[in-house]
Amino acid sequence: MQRLNCVSLLLLLFFVVAALISFVATAHRELPMARKVDEIGDHLQAKLDNQASSVSVSRATAKVGDDHQEAVMRKCKNGRNNCKNFRTRKLPTAADGKIHFDGHMPFTADYHSAKVVKAVHNEASSLLICDDGVAVPATVVLDATGFSRCLVQYDKPYNPGYQVAYGILAEVDGHPFDIDKMLFMDWRDSHLPEGSEIKERNRRIPTFLYAMPFSPTRIFLEETSLVARPGLAMDDIQERMAARLRHLGIRVRAVEEDERCVIPMGGPLPVLPQRVVGIGGTAGMVHPSTGYMVARTLATAPIVADAIVRFLDTGGNSGVFAGDALSAEVWRELWPAERRRQREFFCFGMDILLKLDLDGTRRFFDAFFDLEPRYWHGFLSSRLFLPELVMFGLSLFANASNTSRLEIMAKGTAPLAKMIANLIQDRDR
Repeated sequence: MQRLNCVSLLLLLFFVVAALISFVATAHRELPMARKVDEIGDHLQAKLDNQASSVSVSRATAKVGDDHQEAVMRKCKNGRNNCKNFRTRKLPTAADGKIHFDGHMPFTADYHSAKVVKAVHNEASSLLICDDGVAVPATVVLDATGFSRCLVQYDKPYNPGYQVAYGILAEVDGHPFDIDKMLFMDWRDSHLPEGSEIKERNRRIPTFLYAMPFSPTRIFLEETSLVARPGLAMDDIQERMAARLRHLGIRVRAVEEDERCVIPMGGPLPVLPQRVVGIGGTAGMVHPSTGYMVARTLATAPIVADAIVRFLDTGGNSGVFAGDALSAEVWRELWPAERRRQREFFCFGMDILLKLDLDGTRRFFDAFFDLEPRYWHGFLSSRLFLPELVMFGLSLFANASNTSRLEIMAKGTAPLAKMIANLIQDRDR
């Protein structure tokens, strides 16, 4: 016990040092972008409700133990976005070689369907070279191609964790779930035979079930590996899901939609700044601990657009920047210091999750969901910044069992030291 207290004190000291670094680094700065992202995110959530394929439910459930353990009930609204409707409403339509913005903006733009193979940059403009030989001129190049890393450049080894998931929206004979609840994380493994090879695989790298029922016979089900390096094979995920559904007595009659997700998480940010501006996955905007990205990317889009308009050199006297200087200003708006430091903490969380087996993961989330809602809500939604995240980490550590504390110390000390070193380096940038 004395040794445990000494190591706990050491870990606490690490967190205090990180807090001091964060306070020193941010004391002279306000967080206008962060506040704006939160406001826009709230507005977007209301808009997205109109495109959801389900009604919002009032409760979410997380099951971290076996069948005999009580569910963890949380008050939060959840909904599943209708991807087809979302794309139809949010993307401009193309006709006659023009992009029409459906009344949102009073102009059209040239539309060219081809694959960009490279970008050639001049002092104040760029050329996008397409695979059909066409060269498209541009003042600003915005790369939203996900994780292809074709145009946005990295200068550090790219070795992310991977979230892998397989999901179906299905008609079923029936299911055991309440239709007014969403099952957020079900880490139980009672569906896997004792002593089986698949149970051992799940012990080493666990997966959880996500379930959102819409009616007694219509439900969305998804089996997810939160993060692993390398990522699990899709066949492995599907095998685990099939075993779980058999155990639950769920017989699928028809699959309306299915989805296969492989999401890189964490890893280095791209070179900051650089000529091509990224957004979304190519800009490192995936939450390294959860895999969430869409809401933050949508909330950031108008901020990036405003920055481009504000700094764009139109050829007259109204422009402020052009070329490299313009891109640098836009990157600064996209990744201000507070967001970079926030991401470092999320990567620290990912590094711990990568090392936890099933029992360790259960203990971790048992403590996580017992925190004050403002902490775990803020962590999942990227609304906590480094000073608040340090308090979140201290609360999580204090709330964890002794076994979980030992795991966090044994498996998190090196990632914590790495995070602090990166924070110091970022402060001196």
